[in-house]
Amino acid sequence: MKPVAITILLIEDDEVDVMNVKRAFKKNNIINPLYVASNGLDALSMLRSKNDEPPTIPVTNLLILLDLNMPKMGGIEFLQEMREDPTLKTIPVVVLTTSNQEVDRVEAYQFNIAGYIVKPVVFSKFVETMAILNKYWTICEMP
Repeated sequence: MKPVAITILLIEDDEVDVMNVKRAFKKNNIINPLYVASNGLDALSMLRSKNDEPPTIPVTNLLILLDLNMPKMGGIEFLQEMREDPTLKTIPVVVLTTSNQEVDRVEAYQFNIAGYIVKPVVFSKFVETMAILNKYWTICEMP
């Protein structure tokens, strides 16, 4: 049986960081479907069905890459809302942020994240990080 492609939702408000993720995916030949939301509210809207219509993004075989510092609804607030939603609570989330604050890390892990990655400043290191993350989600069994 052919493995199902994992869909990735990147929740990131910084256009440069979005571009860097896309460039790193390209350099690593990561061809998974990629959706982008600029904040937690937009992401929740994409993940929830409306008026009996299916959500914009399928919630099975989904991995979320989440920034913490965003307008409207930041990463921690998104995690809290998501984990309270029976349909969304089992989706794996990897925090991908510039924050190396211990308080952010501890708070994020309280919402059962799959990992916490501080974005490397050097692009070549970022590409390596995305390659490692790709290997991780390739071998994981998704809910």
